[in-house]
Amino acid sequence: MATTLLLLHQHPSPPHSQLQSSINGSATPHSQQQHHFQSSIGNRRRIRCLHSNAAPVQTPPFPIFQPPKTEPAPHGYELADPDFYKIGFLQSFRAYGVEFREGPDGFGVFASKDIEARQRPRMIMEIPLELMLTISKEFPWRFFPDIIPIGHPIFDIINSTNPETDWDLRLACLLLYSFDVEDNFWRLYGDFLPSTTECTSLLLATEEDLVELQDIKLASTMQEQRHRALEFWKTNWDRMLEVMINAGQGIKKGEEMTVDYVSGQENDALMQRYGFSSPENPWDSIEFSGNTRVHLNSFLSVFNIAGLPEEYYHNSLLASEGEKNFVDGAVIAAARSLPTWSDGDIPPLPSKERDAAKALQFECQKMLALFPTTAKQDQRILDSMSNKRKTLEVAIRYRLHRKLLIKKVIDALEIC
Repeated sequence: MATTLLLLHQHPSPPHSQLQSSINGSATPHSQQQHHFQSSIGNRRRIRCLHSNAAPVQTPPFPIFQPPKTEPAPHGYELADPDFYKIGFLQSFRAYGVEFREGPDGFGVFASKDIEARQRPRMIMEIPLELMLTISKEFPWRFFPDIIPIGHPIFDIINSTNPETDWDLRLACLLLYSFDVEDNFWRLYGDFLPSTTECTSLLLATEEDLVELQDIKLASTMQEQRHRALEFWKTNWDRMLEVMINAGQGIKKGEEMTVDYVSGQENDALMQRYGFSSPENPWDSIEFSGNTRVHLNSFLSVFNIAGLPEEYYHNSLLASEGEKNFVDGAVIAAARSLPTWSDGDIPPLPSKERDAAKALQFECQKMLALFPTTAKQDQRILDSMSNKRKTLEVAIRYRLHRKLLIKKVIDALEIC
């Protein structure tokens, strides 16, 4: 008779509460220990032998540092290098039903199996707080991870910054320090960061790239941010050098799972902070200057948009197949951006609503006419560019996405 083993694994309570990342982007702390029945060489086990009068069954170890063997994902994404898994699993990071792949645009998270839609969010990742870079706003400064010795010159640098406005500069100091600490997670993380030629941050954009945004306000903001960063670096170069020296929804299998960024950020804010934009950003907006308005409830009902303005969502259960293909984040953005009126006692008149829609469409057309290029021209430029600078590419994509949003609003007004 073969030996039967009962493997009981219990997660230990982490020193700091962990975060549970769910498919809808929410994160909630562990409220209690979780118990799982599994066999993993990375966890302690309590084994009780039920029958020991036979030779034990030989079971292969769980390949914790090996990426899962699955079918290739589309769009040229290959499974991530095993070292990419190590930096997380060694720090108690856990992922369930997902896999990491690398492609032309960097690393992405993909579903390793079909994930059915549920009413409640489900956990797909456990990320310990030990892997998160944080710094307190008030003196005495507290860092996490706690890797900086008391009295280190980095404290003087942080004292020279404003805790309300210079959070990014403070974290940059801590990140640079971490890059030079042996066996630190962030040093391992740094090996997978894009090079300066691959980075899309507009802080690295040339003046020519900023002109290609076709957005004077955003270009000016990025010039100010770049000047601020350079001045900070010049002022603290010697001390920074000393720091470095002293430290020594339903998802199909294979579909990419994207990060839910902070709600409420328009495309220009995403460009400033992350170096990307989206044509379907539900928080993007258009500024109308006229007094024309359309009936709010009529617009929402046509596209089955429900919820409060800050929580608008598309109720796809009530939508036709054609509507599902049309309604996206840009339509949600239109619902927030369009000048509207609402009065429960006064019904909208169809003739007046059509006139209002045409007037708003005309204003959108004037907005598009102000751009030096059209959306089709922008797309042709992107398609024809070879060995393009990343900052130039994202600048052109940003202005293209802006035009596509305006075009979507025009189309939506035509339907309603």
